[in-house]
Amino acid sequence: MTETIERNATLATAVQQPRLMDRVRASLRVAHYALSTERTYCHWIKRFIFFHNKRHPIEMGAPEVEAFLSHLATAENASANTQNQAMHAVLYLYKHVLGIDLPWLDGITRARESKRLPVVMTQRETQALLRHVHGTSGTIIKLLYGTGMRLLEGLRLRVKDIDLERREIIIREGKGNKDRVTMLPASLVDELRDHLQARRVIHDRDLSTGHADVELPHAIERKYPQAGRQWAWQYVFAAKSYSTDPRTGIYRRHHVGEWVIQRGVRAAARAAGIPKLVHPHTLRHSFASHLLENGSDIRTVQELLGHADVKTTMIYTHVLNRGGKGVTSPLDRLA
Repeated sequence: MTETIERNATLATAVQQPRLMDRVRASLRVAHYALSTERTYCHWIKRFIFFHNKRHPIEMGAPEVEAFLSHLATAENASANTQNQAMHAVLYLYKHVLGIDLPWLDGITRARESKRLPVVMTQRETQALLRHVHGTSGTIIKLLYGTGMRLLEGLRLRVKDIDLERREIIIREGKGNKDRVTMLPASLVDELRDHLQARRVIHDRDLSTGHADVELPHAIERKYPQAGRQWAWQYVFAAKSYSTDPRTGIYRRHHVGEWVIQRGVRAAARAAGIPKLVHPHTLRHSFASHLLENGSDIRTVQELLGHADVKTTMIYTHVLNRGGKGVTSPLDRLA
């Protein structure tokens, strides 16, 4: 009886507060989650609510969460990664938005985990692909392969984080909210210098039109109100036109869209006749594999990629260009 009264009181309080999804978005933004993560979490939370006929999450608990996650594995044949993504979203809702700690979810039917090897291009295929990229998108694609950066890490580069003299790039707030340093390929120094000169012209034009402001991380915008107009904070790879920030509604220049590079990589792979499913992350996989093929130490590759555990980097030893397990086939020995 007491538990029912407490639940009803909590539900009444929740009804008086802002809409649930607005609270979820506000919480994620305070915690500095990426916009893509915000959209993903909101998607799964809505799926969870609709799965239970639009009941408010406060009225539900661990059994309903387990039922939803089990449904993803059994009825929808979701992968283990997809199920984990949904679980993290729903648990975030309960713990950080509703302030409810759910008991251990041991009744979930787990999706079957599968170990997949990454798609890696050979050095010859990579060379062929890079011959078919041009312009700003071509510079970005070459930089992704030459540094091992993730797509968004490359697109979010700021002017202040590229050192042409020391030939190094500082990657800010990478996966796991960690900074790291990677090399700047010597063959790209002149190309990047020319790009930055052209980018400065665009920035000066934006200053004259009052649209030079750029999105800043965390509380820097409040602490330094003019920082967003400074050259050092500008995106290296800026979009061709202005757009409205989906979070703030501010009309300004953002960085190049992910889809531009995704299309560019696919088009270059087709033009090069590469019979593999190639996307921007394939460039990162190829970067790591080619470094190991050329004799680089695996710990160095781990640091350049920003992996927390060397076991993650070890997967590239399985896709080196040495045949199965790096051994010679007995058929070749007979020949």
